[in-house]
Formats: sequence, structure tokens, C-alpha cells
Amino acid sequence: MGQFDGKVVIVTGGALGMGRTTALEFAREGARVVIADINADAGRSAIAAMPAGAGHLSIADVAGATDCQSVVADAERAFGGIDILFNNVGIQPTTSYANVENTTEEMWDRILGVNLKSYFLMSKFAIPSMRRRGGGVIINNASVQGLQSMKGVPAYAASKGGVLSLTRQMALDYAAERIRVLAICPGTIDTEMVRASAVNEPDGVEAALERYGRSHPIGRIGTGLDIANVVLFLSSDRASFMTGEYVCVDGGYMAMGAWASGAGAAEA
Repeated sequence: MGQFDGKVVIVTGGALGMGRTTALEFAREGARVVIADINADAGRSAIAAMPAGAGHLSIADVAGATDCQSVVADAERAFGGIDILFNNVGIQPTTSYANVENTTEEMWDRILGVNLKSYFLMSKFAIPSMRRRGGGVIINNASVQGLQSMKGVPAYAASKGGVLSLTRQMALDYAAERIRVLAICPGTIDTEMVRASAVNEPDGVEAALERYGRSHPIGRIGTGLDIANVVLFLSSDRASFMTGEYVCVDGGYMAMGAWASGAGAAEA
């Protein structure tokens, strides 16, 4: 028996990266998992990697209310309700590294729409289902950039700071209904997004990832499984006295103050 037998989980951005690994770990622990993603091929691949009948793919752009409502409806139709929501989806397009003056309104709106607005919308529509099941858990994927930042990512940094504030606020509103709300703040994680950001590094992608790792006290960048392990713990009854907080999963990055020292790494 798995620790999430009988539980239904939604993972936004669950086709690739941290979301995919976490979705697979939930399924491995007995959960029924809905992956919400715009990448149909990668989403189908993720579902195929789960135990038979454990997964459902909902093709959606969760930056809009209609698609978020559809994801929730898919989860209820496929598995009967929602117990856990992992608001994971996040973007930082490689074309949008710029200061505020050079960030377009279109790019600002898109990044905030995916990275922050979708967390609000998915929570808004999932909470009634959780309430009907007597409670639930919402885990929001923020970033160490919600706490500190790097140059050239004003929209991304603003979105991640907003995720942390939204997490605290929702935790207060819903604690009495046994709905816990928490956030994680990853450091640099080996994902497709981080690799894409390293493509233009002069020393090449692999060397850049090793260099990023050396800037973390633990000596490496993180993996999807590092994130999944923490998300599953926070979603479990073992974390039942935790709400309204964030957990850094960053290899000691924030403890060292690496941002202030100028040791560069990619966004999480």
C-alpha cells in the first residue's frame, strides 16, 4: 500500500521537469494523478510511465480561468474529487532576460499569468472540491528568487515573491477548513528550463550545470526527485501541523547568501 492510496492529486506543468517527477512519485505511492499541461506529447509520456489507471492528462493553459475549471472538472470526472493540488507550472522564457525598461508588457503578463495567476485560479476552483472531501493540501512551487534575486528577471522574481505572499494568505483563510497551504523554494534544479537557460553559456550546458552546482554549499544542483520528496512529505499527514510556510529546497543556497556574493546560478 502507498501513503497516498485513495488520494487525488493535480499537478500543473506536470509533463516535464519537477512536475513530471513529482507526479510519477505520487502515482507510485498510490495516488490518482491529473497532469495539467499544454505539452500533449510529454504529458502522454508521463501518464504512460505511471501504473495503469493512475493518471489522467488534461491539456490546458492554466493561465486562464476556463482551462483551470476544465482541469478541476476533469479530476472530478476521472477520479471523484481533489485532495492535493501541486501548483508547479512556471516559465522564464530565454528571450525575456531583461531589466524592467526592456521587459515588454506582453512578456510581463505572460510570466505573471502562468507563474502566479494560475496558482490563484487553480486554487480557486480546486478548493470547493477539497472542502467536500473534508480538507486538502495545496503546495505552491515558488523559488529562492521569491526571497532574493538575480539580474534580468523582474517578472519572474515578482511572480515568485507573489507566490509566497499568496501562500501565506490562503493558509490563513482556509486553515479552519483543514486545507493546508505551503510553498517550496527550489534552488537550481536540473530541468529542461534550466538547461535551456544554459544553452548560451560559453562553457557549454554540462559545464555550466556543474558550475551552478559549485555555487550551492551542498556541491551540486538539485534533481526532480529532491523536489518530489519534499512535496510528498508536505502533502502527507506527517506534515499535518504545517501551513502558511515555505521550505527552501536549495542545497544551502539561501543559508550561504550566494546571491549577495555574486556566485551565479540559473533560476529555479
